[in-house]
Amino acid sequence: MARRLLSIWFPRLASDISLRSRPVDGPFALTHRSGNADHLHCLNTAASAMGLSRGMALADARAICPDLATRPSDLAREAAALGTLRRWANRYAPMVARDGVDGLMADISGVPHLYGGEAALRDDLHARLERAGLTAASAIAGTRGAAHALARHGGGILAEGRIADGIGSLPVSALRIDPDTAEALARVGLSRIADLIGLPRAPLARRFGPGLVMRLDQTLGVQSEPVAAEAEAPHFGVRMTLPEPIGLQSDVMAGLARLLDRLCASLALHQRGARRLRLELRRVDSGAAQVEIGLARPMRDPARMAALFARGVEEIDAGFGIDALRLSAPLTEPLAPEQIGGSPALHQDDALADLLSSLGNRIGFDRVQRLLPADSLIPERSYLLAPAAYAGAEPGPSRAGPARPITLFPPEPATVTAGTPPASFRWRRMRFTTLRATGPERIAPEWWFDDPAWRSGLRDYWRIETREGPRLWLFATPQAPDAGRNWYVQGEFA
Repeated sequence: MARRLLSIWFPRLASDISLRSRPVDGPFALTHRSGNADHLHCLNTAASAMGLSRGMALADARAICPDLATRPSDLAREAAALGTLRRWANRYAPMVARDGVDGLMADISGVPHLYGGEAALRDDLHARLERAGLTAASAIAGTRGAAHALARHGGGILAEGRIADGIGSLPVSALRIDPDTAEALARVGLSRIADLIGLPRAPLARRFGPGLVMRLDQTLGVQSEPVAAEAEAPHFGVRMTLPEPIGLQSDVMAGLARLLDRLCASLALHQRGARRLRLELRRVDSGAAQVEIGLARPMRDPARMAALFARGVEEIDAGFGIDALRLSAPLTEPLAPEQIGGSPALHQDDALADLLSSLGNRIGFDRVQRLLPADSLIPERSYLLAPAAYAGAEPGPSRAGPARPITLFPPEPATVTAGTPPASFRWRRMRFTTLRATGPERIAPEWWFDDPAWRSGLRDYWRIETREGPRLWLFATPQAPDAGRNWYVQGEFA
């Protein structure tokens, strides 16, 4: 079977995608900032007709076309769109690979007869892309290089054994060589591919580099060039179509339970756990509702997941009934198999994860925070705040030293009668008598941070057990003029 490759080029992919959501009448371009100036990244047909081109400075483009409408480009969205098109193109070939940032390469060997021939396959491809609002050019040839070159210079179909004749008139830049090599070839009069085909390869390689010879031979089929199709990432999604519409919360939860069982089985097969779940419900009036939840840690336990959906499902307006459900896991993470039953510590971790998930879905995961240890002796800098769902618990520093209070707060002045440590003092309108004192622990300010709270200098901390019950953390500043009376309370022990 002869090898046949289909090259699909999307010259206006980024602008077509942007205009599908927000159409614009007249010239339009996406801009990309490079250096200290904005440049045109992708243009629509009207902008190209005005003489604008990709890479042109935005200031020059506006001088030519004052009515030019622009938006900033989104490279991530463009790459995601090309990935979606690659998966869609699997209808024409079992192996489809990206070809640069704006093209696809498909191995259609043995496929065209299913569409009535190669011409009919191209017609079907372009008709579907046109209905989707995407501009595309395509070519079919026996080699990857020939299909790539022809798709970007008019498109068409090259019959077997006709590669040299079909691409001979194309410029040498169509060989996928760098611009400097193409310019060097043009300076010596080698501007077309036909000018290179009959030349000896050794002199070409010595003068213009081995890359030129490799690309030329790949295009002509002398050297093989595979279509390295990307491995398909597993898709975690299940659906259910109902014979009769439902509207009760209990019925929706029953259907959700079945979907969760199937989804978790798929997650377990790939050793993944869901971090975000999305339930989509289709109503009989063509409307739709959606419930989305987040999880504090990767999970594939159907019962625990279903409990988190209950509140969102209760708020859904079923209208005249729901006839289809779809459950997907748009965000997953690796999760190794776990032993059934597990240890008590594992159950405690699960209970904490469920609590974090419940709170996070109500008030936002970024607002549920935990304290993490920091490498600092300064009390205010001895911990960091981090979202509990995205940061695991960490043990405190292993350094030996005096215990720290369980509660820290900004220093509050205390009225001390006399003594070091104080025999009695007043704090928060209450009088305390010292029963036992441990200290002092001297802490020096970190000189590399200009902290206004520590400009008073050294601090001597005392652990005070009072006769009234509270166990407090007091400090004094020994370098202060009246050190014996400048006392502050900054923490409380358990």
